Amino acid sequence: MNNVKKKADSTQIQYAALPYRVSAAFGTEVLLVTSRETKRWIIPKGWPNKGKDPWDSAAREAAEEAGVVGKVGQKPIGSYSYEKRLRSGKTVVCEVEVFPLKVKRQRKSWPEKGQREWAWFSPANAAKAVGESELGAIIRHLLKQLVT
Repeated sequence: MNNVKKKADSTQIQYAALPYRVSAAFGTEVLLVTSRETKRWIIPKGWPNKGKDPWDSAAREAAEEAGVVGKVGQKPIGSYSYEKRLRSGKTVVCEVEVFPLKVKRQRKSWPEKGQREWAWFSPANAAKAVGESELGAIIRHLLKQLVT
């Protein structure tokens, strides 16, 4: 019983942006960044910002981690969970709400430039590149939403 309570207490919320763009040449593309520690492909995400709406926190993460700015949706298009290792060494379960971000431009410089790699992927390749299957499903679903 104690372990169940402890695990429930350790669940944290994060907000993420799913940056995408649509072009005549390449169709829909999704921007992924690498995590700083493990170098896995992920989407920009982070902790809530006090006084900011969830979608604004997500857009801020995209600007800080990938230098992209654009129009962020105010409704999450899905959520997924993952285990995050904190600096203390403790692991917490994070529930991540994902907001779509239609990218207008990428800045020449941003706070975490040089700390992460970034790349544009087709939605199918982005879904394969991310480690979390739930996130892959959200990416595939985004494409269906844009096409319909």
